[in-house]
Amino acid sequence: MTAKKNPLKLNPLQLRSLALFQEMARHPEMATRNPETGEVLLSQIPHPHGDHFHIGSKVLATRDASGLANPSVWVALERKGLAKGAFPFALTLTKEGLAYDTGVAEQILHGSDH
Repeated sequence: MTAKKNPLKLNPLQLRSLALFQEMARHPEMATRNPETGEVLLSQIPHPHGDHFHIGSKVLATRDASGLANPSVWVALERKGLAKGAFPFALTLTKEGLAYDTGVAEQILHGSDH
């Protein structure tokens, strides 16, 4: 039996935000992995410049990142066990948050040419 798509019923803003947090977790300059728990602390939340911003070599539209500065998104991800937050300073992705299939990363994250 295949896994249910979006089993926690995250809304589109929550899905996009989680996808961005997951991408940040892949970059050591933004993230610190706890080897004992498997969780990842994100303490360098990027800020947009103009209509886009960067996560490593990826570029994304500012409109796709509005959840990064939205306390309601952080609370929802925490309530569903995907993250632990200290809005707006830092967010820890749980193992479940790191593994959750958002299905939107390919749509919002693009390779950078600068």
